[in-house]
Amino acid sequence: MQNRRARNIFNQIVFLGPALLFFIVIVVIPFFLGMMYAFTDWNGISDKVNFVGIKNFEHIFTDVRFWTNFWFSIRYTFCYVIIVNLVAFILANLLTVPIRFRNLFRSIFFIPNVVSGLLLGFIWQFIFINVFPDIAEITNLGIFGLPWLGSASTAFWGLIIVSVWQSAGYIMVIYIAGMSNIPQELLEAAKTDGATAWQVLRNIKVPLIMPSITVSLFITMSWALKMFDLNLSLTNGGPFNSSVSVALDIFMEAFRKNHYGFGAAKALLFTILVAVVTFMQVRTTQKREVEL
Repeated sequence: MQNRRARNIFNQIVFLGPALLFFIVIVVIPFFLGMMYAFTDWNGISDKVNFVGIKNFEHIFTDVRFWTNFWFSIRYTFCYVIIVNLVAFILANLLTVPIRFRNLFRSIFFIPNVVSGLLLGFIWQFIFINVFPDIAEITNLGIFGLPWLGSASTAFWGLIIVSVWQSAGYIMVIYIAGMSNIPQELLEAAKTDGATAWQVLRNIKVPLIMPSITVSLFITMSWALKMFDLNLSLTNGGPFNSSVSVALDIFMEAFRKNHYGFGAAKALLFTILVAVVTFMQVRTTQKREVEL
C-alpha cells in the first residue's frame, strides 16, 4: 500500500512537476514581484528601489491619459465582444448543416487564429496602407480609400476588423461544439410542427448552447481587455495616441518611460478590474443558463 502511494506521488512529481515549476517561475513569481514593485518608484534599471506606499495608485486616479486609454479599451471591448460573437455564431450556424466542404470551410475560418497577433498586425498594416488604396483605384469603392490607420475613428475600426477576423474562427469552434450537442430529435420535431428557422434558433438553439455562450463571452471579453500585441504592431497607439489600449499604456509606462513601479501599479489595478468584470459576466450568464 505504501509502495503504491509512493509510486503515485513519484508519478505526479514526474509528470506534473516540470509544468508546475515553469508555471511558478514564469507566472506566479513575476506576479508577486509586480505586486511588490507597484508600491515602489523603481525605474526598471537601477539597483535603487524606494518604497512609496500607495503614491502610485493615487497618481493613477489623476492620470488623465490612463483613463482616456481605459475608455478606449472599454469601447473596443464592447464592440469587439458583440461583433466577434455574432460573426462566430452565424458561421457556426451555417457550418453545422450538412453542406459540401463543410470541414474545409471550418479550417479556413480557423486558420487566422493560429497566426501571431504581432505578425498579423504588420500584415494588415501593409494591407491597409498599400493594398486598400490600390483596390480603391480599381473599384472606386470609397471604403477602401479611407485613411484606415490615419484617423482615430478608422484606426479603432481597423483594430476591430483585424481582431474579429483573427478570432472569429476560434469562437466559431466553441459554438459548433455546443450546437453539435443539441439533440436532433428536438430540431426535427420543431420542423415537423412548422417552426420557422428563426423560431428554432431563438427557442431551441440559443437556450441549449448557453454554456457555450458563457465561455465565448468570457474568452472574448478577457482577450479584448488584455489586447496588446495587435495594438502594438498595427497602430502602435496612433494616430496621436488615440488607439492606446490599457495593456499598451502599461507597457509604454514601464518600458518606454522607465516608470516600472507606476506601470506595475497600473497593471495591478487593471488585473483587479478585469477579474471583477469577467467574474460578473460569468455569474450573469450562468444565472441565465439556470433560468433557461
